[in-house]
Amino acid sequence: MSDFDVRGVSRVFGKGQSRVVAVDNVTLSVEPGQRVGIVGESGSGKSTLVRLMAGLLPVTAGDIEFGGRSITGGKESDLGFLRSQVAMVFQDPRSSLDPRMRVGRTITEPLRSPLLDGWDRAARVARLTEVMTKVGLDPAIADRYPHEFSGGQRQRIAIARALAPSPRVLIADEATSALDVFTRNQILNLIVDRVRDDGLTLILVSHDLAVVRHVCDSVLVMRAGRIIEAGPAEQIYDHPADPYTRQLVAAIPKLRL
Repeated sequence: MSDFDVRGVSRVFGKGQSRVVAVDNVTLSVEPGQRVGIVGESGSGKSTLVRLMAGLLPVTAGDIEFGGRSITGGKESDLGFLRSQVAMVFQDPRSSLDPRMRVGRTITEPLRSPLLDGWDRAARVARLTEVMTKVGLDPAIADRYPHEFSGGQRQRIAIARALAPSPRVLIADEATSALDVFTRNQILNLIVDRVRDDGLTLILVSHDLAVVRHVCDSVLVMRAGRIIEAGPAEQIYDHPADPYTRQLVAAIPKLRL
């Protein structure tokens, strides 16, 4: 059974002549445990696609299934199974964290959802300590606010929040692009470790094709809202079929000694 089965999905913003087709008739399948990279230029539809898969945007046409259950066209109250199983880490931790909410409350916020059961106060406190430790944060700082931390620490907080409900799928949407190079590598390694150790399915959106090749076992290449090429990472990078993919691969920086 696939984690995600996406069939003919489109997403249109606006009306009349101002319409923008962000995702155009996309079809794909993501298997449990797979590590999928989504690459393409800015505006190619990468972020819109993963937000559709996470149930954060409604589809204009088509259907998305998670674990064999459709997530399209229903009410938010019907998506409890999705909210507990699919977590997302966004690009900018400064804007994705509520500045008025303490770190501990932020991380355990998903566990307070009425759509999730079994998370009383004692269970939330235990889980908070567990996930903060997993992402390299001292649980003692749980009473502080996001502005008291660096960008890398804030992204660790965001990752801890994503991991709190024990999801099956982790979606990382340019989760390292707002960070400096050193911190970027630390956060990327953290994501890779958690995906491996927790047995997660990973969907990674990135402009950095070198990172995607290092982390992912399969790659989707998007352009103008469509998937123009998809396959195993080795095939995409070593034998790209589409001219656009060849341009992307050729643009990867190479160290010349």
